[in-house]
Amino acid sequence: MTVELRAATPSDQSDFRRLWQGFCDGYGLTLAPEVTDFTWGRLMDPGNALTLRLACLDGRPQGFAIHQHHPSTWVLGDDGYLEDLYVAPEARGRGLGRALIEDLVAIGRARGWRRLYWLTEIENAAARRLYDQFCDNDGHIRYRMTL
Repeated sequence: MTVELRAATPSDQSDFRRLWQGFCDGYGLTLAPEVTDFTWGRLMDPGNALTLRLACLDGRPQGFAIHQHHPSTWVLGDDGYLEDLYVAPEARGRGLGRALIEDLVAIGRARGWRRLYWLTEIENAAARRLYDQFCDNDGHIRYRMTL
């Protein structure tokens, strides 16, 4: 088994859509096709803050991390935000989620980010077992208002 972590390219669109659908299905989400089209366009736009990293097993994308960085009022520098992390069910248990987070840690350190953070649903026990190996949750509760 060969694991490769890399930036997504336009040729990865069909694999991204397959993985993205699995991610949405896992959360019971139905997104309009134009939202996925818009997201893909943003991910491929070098001028956009969102970035897509892929975890590939034997050359085939089997997981992704969507992230961005932004200024912070709490540190002397930027924060990195891991917006979405997903590994296909058939590839789980092979360390891809851990590898994607470690990849972002390395990117953040190289770019001078001061912190990396992410959110997950409180009942997502499998993800929390992984995340708890990196750091403790910070006790915050998210509020999100639709505008």
